[in-house]
Amino acid sequence: MWKFSGQQRPDFAIEPAQGQESVWDYPRPPVIAECDRTVVVAAGPMIIASSTRAVRVLETASPPTIYLPPEDVDFACLTDVSGSSFCEWKGMANYYALATGGQAIAWQYRAPLPAFTAITDYLCFYPGRVACTLGGERVKPQAGDFYGGWVTADIVGPFKGDPGTGNW
Repeated sequence: MWKFSGQQRPDFAIEPAQGQESVWDYPRPPVIAECDRTVVVAAGPMIIASSTRAVRVLETASPPTIYLPPEDVDFACLTDVSGSSFCEWKGMANYYALATGGQAIAWQYRAPLPAFTAITDYLCFYPGRVACTLGGERVKPQAGDFYGGWVTADIVGPFKGDPGTGNW
């Protein structure tokens, strides 16, 4: 389990039980960490991605975002979406929707900032828009339309995006 020792958890943070991580122990700026669980992303019966080589990006107050190498993604299932966004840590992101259309279900950094070159071309999927599992556990989405954190039983918050967290 991850533990960053450079900060103090706030009083309102949930104390993690044995085998759990607190998002309040994650650093800012974020870091890339290993993901030791199998990741599967599906839309109905269609498997979009499956990986044992994913990585986690850990940032204070947010559930991990799970990035999959492009070799483990079926791009025939996806189409580029116009528009982009900028992350102060990772750089400019582009987006993908299902090939059948609809809203963005994933994002990617084709030319990330230097600290995040390890995730160049990796994709992260929104668990509230497609079915994501991590080690067989169905992932819950992080609250809020913008966020893409992967909430599992071993992660405790509260999380950025939850009601009442607008001032974070």
